[in-house]
Amino acid sequence: MTKKAQGINTICTHAGELEDEQFKGAVSPLYMATSYAFEEVEVKRYPRYFNTPNQVALAQKMAALEHGEAALIFGSGMAAVSNSLLAFLQNGDHVVLQNTLYGGTINLVTEEFDKFGIGYSFTKDSKPASFEAEIKKNTKVIYIETPSNPLLTITDLKAIAGIAEKHGLVSMIDNTFASPVNQNPIDFGIDLVIHSATKYMGGHSDILAGTVISSEDYIDKVFHLAKNFGGSLSDYTVWLLERSIKTMGIRVKAQSENALALAEFLEKHPDVDRVYYPGLKSHPEHSLASSQMKAFGGMLSFELKQDLDAVHFRKALKLIKPSMSLAGVESTILSPAKTSHGLMSAEKREKLGIKDGLLRFSVGIEEKEDLIADIEQALEKIKK
Repeated sequence: MTKKAQGINTICTHAGELEDEQFKGAVSPLYMATSYAFEEVEVKRYPRYFNTPNQVALAQKMAALEHGEAALIFGSGMAAVSNSLLAFLQNGDHVVLQNTLYGGTINLVTEEFDKFGIGYSFTKDSKPASFEAEIKKNTKVIYIETPSNPLLTITDLKAIAGIAEKHGLVSMIDNTFASPVNQNPIDFGIDLVIHSATKYMGGHSDILAGTVISSEDYIDKVFHLAKNFGGSLSDYTVWLLERSIKTMGIRVKAQSENALALAEFLEKHPDVDRVYYPGLKSHPEHSLASSQMKAFGGMLSFELKQDLDAVHFRKALKLIKPSMSLAGVESTILSPAKTSHGLMSAEKREKLGIKDGLLRFSVGIEEKEDLIADIEQALEKIKK
């Protein structure tokens, strides 16, 4: 008889728990030591080696959430991205990257890879043919992000996995916007899954962390680089992150439901020019998103009509906070041109479709009626 897979909320709550053998507490104990015994022990534990009790337990939870074999926990999302890429790329190699990516990832590649002698190409769009067109003899990795930041483009996971397998490449995805609640890329054949755990996994805008999940062999390859780069996470933050993940399933469900309602409201609003959200039937990749996502996530972007000032609109909001990051329980809004993609030139942003007036909206768990009311009052205020 096949063992039934556990549900997402059960995995969030119980996978990778540490048992409090001494006092039988209901939550994982916290082991704060940075120095452990080295004689007559099975494992020589050291925080930089990602193998303290809390690090190991949380990695097991991460792997279970993304249907992988193993995981590593890092001090930031960018630490997870950089270690994953550099573990599989060396001087003379080449990587194909999706054109619409988180600005920090683009900066890493364009500002640092030349120093390592690593070549790179960005696709013209997120269609599979664009990836295959950029593959060279020395290509080793394909890197994607879906839904993408900030335009919520959708990339075909099965197609990318197939292209990678055909050419003997390693496929990687930044799965932050979807979260493990809404999308599990390993099920579609993707090799490595990366998250900024700062976002939906942390969920409360108070944790900075990253993670990568894959097979044991691939995680071992990342580990051998990462232990030298020193990007591990403190055990206290590991413990806080494990606590936060327990509610991720119910948080993300609420955020996804709210985001769909807000996207539908904004799409119909006469003061809004365009809405980017894969849950809308008008989204060009809605059918594809429906085939590989369980729900469409808590992130959307939109543009106001040209005669309305996006800066004044942000300042007029009372409930929705202008704030740098995303995926907290509170709703936040920002301008990608001033934050996540601020280091890119205006010309490059324009080429990607990231207009200066674009607003990225991270929808929280508030009552959707209250969020709608806040948007309506802000729009009325700036039109006066």
